[in-house]
Amino acid sequence: MKITTLLQSHSRALITGSSAVALLFSLPLTQATASDKIQFGNLTVGGAMRANYAVGDYPADADGDASRAWEDDGNFSLDTFRVNMDYANGPYVGKLEYRWYNGYNFLHTGWLGYNFDDDSQLQVGVNRVPFGPGPYGVSQSWFFDQHYYVGLSDDMDMGVKYSRSGGNWQWDFGYYYADEGAYRGSTADSARYSYDVVNKDGSGYEERNQVNVRGIYSMADAGVPTDIGFSLQYGELESNGPQKDGDHYAASVHMINTWGNLKLATQLTRYEYDVDAAQPLGSDQLVQFGAYDFPSTAAAEAWIPAISLSYTYKTDGVDWLDYVVPYVEYSSIMKDESGFNDSDLFMLGAAWAHDGWYIYTDLAYSNGNEFVGGDATFGDRLGANADDQWQTRFNINFGYYF
Repeated sequence: MKITTLLQSHSRALITGSSAVALLFSLPLTQATASDKIQFGNLTVGGAMRANYAVGDYPADADGDASRAWEDDGNFSLDTFRVNMDYANGPYVGKLEYRWYNGYNFLHTGWLGYNFDDDSQLQVGVNRVPFGPGPYGVSQSWFFDQHYYVGLSDDMDMGVKYSRSGGNWQWDFGYYYADEGAYRGSTADSARYSYDVVNKDGSGYEERNQVNVRGIYSMADAGVPTDIGFSLQYGELESNGPQKDGDHYAASVHMINTWGNLKLATQLTRYEYDVDAAQPLGSDQLVQFGAYDFPSTAAAEAWIPAISLSYTYKTDGVDWLDYVVPYVEYSSIMKDESGFNDSDLFMLGAAWAHDGWYIYTDLAYSNGNEFVGGDATFGDRLGANADDQWQTRFNINFGYYF
């Protein structure tokens, strides 16, 4: 198993439930052996199944049924099934991923591409927006960091991306006509993988004409190997109601430092959404986001600092374990609006890998994340966060990839 390949190619997923919202992060097919996948000429087919155990600060079930509350000993449930397809035929490449959950399903990835002779690549379709130090921001954890919940890491949109290397630089340029779209679920516009501005009531905003630039400079020969970079994003918000059209931007600086198997990842981001108070939310200080078949709100203007410290430990002498990655992480949405409380997320955890299995054990502590605790007001935690209530969740996520 190639550990670096596995860590660089993991992905995640979320799932909702009846009493609270469960979080599920999916990992890569690259951890499975080639014989585990099905080959049809130039097409490789694989997939994944995941299950989850959660316990924490959640209301107990009045009927005594299993719940995530401490007093009910937590809840174990099946989460997701996904199918992955990879296409390669000379310079022509492509990827497709579709996911099913309890009550909803959606397209995660769907693009066709071309590999040029200079090792640059073009992708057309639903692909990952280039923003942040890597595909999943700074985070190694099952929960991501707070960038994800405002659409600034692992964000999939519909458009064109061009990537190339030049000297020590890695460059990515993207144009996205729209978000990835909503698929089958109970909500009007939120049955999707990544967080986008959604048109919840039919008269809100939709994302249009977004451009992205990311540059990362690699100093691999330095005393402490370092990747330092920047990300820029600008896009329009198209009105479907009485409010004026708006726009949004985000700018970020980020760095990854490596000492052997120890990695420190840091990021600082500024984002702003220019929205009209005539929108359905009735405020120009809030933005309507949505993902995983539920809508939520977030502050329109904020800073996001994020930091992650992790260590990759190979377990060559352990037959049932290939490696383990312990980590500690912190991120916060620090909002401009004086009446809003900041939203912090602290994470202590480890990821365990063996063959096609990948397991997360996480202890999350937060005063403003929709997937940690069930006593604070849901849907407001990234916005005004009026409760400002610290809550805890312990989570074990089991994933098998084939």
